[in-house]
Amino acid sequence: MDFLLQPLTDLQFEGWETFLSEWVFVIALGVLALEMIRYAISGKLSWGLAGDSITNYITLTFYIVLSAALLATLYIGVYYSVAQFSFFEISTNWASVAVCIVLADLTYYWEHRFSHRVNVAWATHTVHHSSPNFNISVAYRFGPLDGLWPIPFHIPLLLLGFDPVVVLFAEIVVQEYQTFLHTEAVGKLPRPIEAVMNTPSHHRVHHGSNPEYLDKNYGGIFIIWDRLFGTYAEEVAKVTYGLVTPINSINPLVVWFHGFYRLGKDVLSAGGIRNTFLALFGAPAWRNNYKSEAPKASRH
Repeated sequence: MDFLLQPLTDLQFEGWETFLSEWVFVIALGVLALEMIRYAISGKLSWGLAGDSITNYITLTFYIVLSAALLATLYIGVYYSVAQFSFFEISTNWASVAVCIVLADLTYYWEHRFSHRVNVAWATHTVHHSSPNFNISVAYRFGPLDGLWPIPFHIPLLLLGFDPVVVLFAEIVVQEYQTFLHTEAVGKLPRPIEAVMNTPSHHRVHHGSNPEYLDKNYGGIFIIWDRLFGTYAEEVAKVTYGLVTPINSINPLVVWFHGFYRLGKDVLSAGGIRNTFLALFGAPAWRNNYKSEAPKASRH
């Protein structure tokens, strides 16, 4: 067990991050090709589905350009600044990395829940949920500010004493794991796995606009957080993917900005300080005129 305490270097993490991101992307493209063949055999392949999948990768391109220009610098600046005030100094080894990944997954649960329950965050996260389809390309459907909201939620891990490089690596592991959850090709897995791990079945529920599926299954790697905090739902009824109020477009610009357009309309028509505040920071169903939603459900 001594290997668990073996020191790890920043250079090792940089190599692992690059390897993980690149190979997951390559494998995902292969999976997408198989999914398209499956759609063709079942008669479900259409120009709309193909165009929607292409749009997913265009939003990814938009996101990468924005991240390279702004978010990467912000991440580095904030993380290393906060790390100077850490309460402890946690050694970087296999054991601490494993603990950090579990804590990052718990952090992701709350960040993800926040993104569904607060309008100003939902405005960017709604991009990911706007596809009426569900295949591995949807994993790459990013909103403009999806890289912003993880920053404040991961600050506690930095204050605990985890190295910023380790925290970033843990975030990447949590995100990359979820890539392969975006598929209809995999049914339910054995019960012990479904009980602990996030699976395609659990994540299909998360992308559903069925009333019983709204705001469920926020977990990243583990589904146990949803079971603990009362947001778990099992896949029973057939899932209807997309938003409660669909955008009905595969135009990449419409897809990328529709959440902020809707947020702007809500803010401008809110009326009064209280309603304006709720339009920005309330849950997506803050208005009574959203008749199609359950009182505490998101507009997805």
